[in-house]
Amino acid sequence: MVIAIGFEGSANKIGVGIVRDGEVLANERETYITPPGEGFLPKETAQHHRSKIHDILKRALAVSGVKPQEIDVVCYTKGPGMAPPLLAVAIVARTIAQIWNKPIMGVNHCIGHIEMGRLITKAENPTVLYVSGGNTQVISYACKRYRIFGETIDIAIGNCLDRFARIIKLSNDPSPGYNIEQMAKKGTKYVPLPYSVKGMDVSFSGILSFIEQKARPKGKQKKQKRVSGVEEEKWSDEDLCFSLQETLFAMLIETTERAMAHCGSSEVLIVGGVGCNERLQEMMGIMCEERGAKLFATDERFCIDNGVMIAHAGWEMFRSGTRMSWEEATITQRYRTDEVEVTWRDD
Repeated sequence: MVIAIGFEGSANKIGVGIVRDGEVLANERETYITPPGEGFLPKETAQHHRSKIHDILKRALAVSGVKPQEIDVVCYTKGPGMAPPLLAVAIVARTIAQIWNKPIMGVNHCIGHIEMGRLITKAENPTVLYVSGGNTQVISYACKRYRIFGETIDIAIGNCLDRFARIIKLSNDPSPGYNIEQMAKKGTKYVPLPYSVKGMDVSFSGILSFIEQKARPKGKQKKQKRVSGVEEEKWSDEDLCFSLQETLFAMLIETTERAMAHCGSSEVLIVGGVGCNERLQEMMGIMCEERGAKLFATDERFCIDNGVMIAHAGWEMFRSGTRMSWEEATITQRYRTDEVEVTWRDD
């Protein structure tokens, strides 16, 4: 029996999770929320994490009923992510590991999402769509690596949604993406947007620039001229949110389906913070049904960044024999998914 504790803090979520042989014992988390129209900056985010992590650690230990001496390995997010928040959490993890005299394990954030998704949904060998604020990747496992079949060539989908939320001054509580999703449910008019799929990769920055012009001036935009004169077509912020979601999600489903066809896959697993979106799950479900495939997804407890996913991935690594020296217990701001050797899978 192996018990692992995990510390996550790569972006604006700070979380501590504890697992015991695939059983979730604690999943405590706090979110750094900024005023509407503002994003979260690295320095302030790191300060937030430092101010919260001690209380979250105490809560996780209390909820789990686990004592420090019972923990076998201390895991933390090595990367990818924002450097100051990553560093703040890594320092705490290193300190805890030294005080408790435990081995330490740096975990790839993306691998954490994938392994948590596989644990919760029981998906065997799915094509993975990883969508979050900082990452957008289509992934499949082969030969001891999670291979990236396609990804964004500029900004991540979560970043695109967050930035549009700032443009139209949506609240960041509980998250910009969630509030866009709720606005989109009220949209009735589809506003045509650019569709940018390039092979297996996608591009979102041009779409964001285009829809920003649609949102300004707010509420209306000259669209076409007729013989009788200039006709203005109006659309609401709800329509723009609806149109943005439909376009971005269609691009992701196209590339995911192409990866499935290439791999002969009959399973899709959606992970990452944007993976909570019900419309994305609905659209992906339609594609899977047409292909005779099965869709796996989780709710906000495990889609959104959390400490338990780091604990579980670290647990998988530790029990398979992977070890990390103190010299390696650093952070890597750009840490690719396919850099990690998957020692815990034999398929």
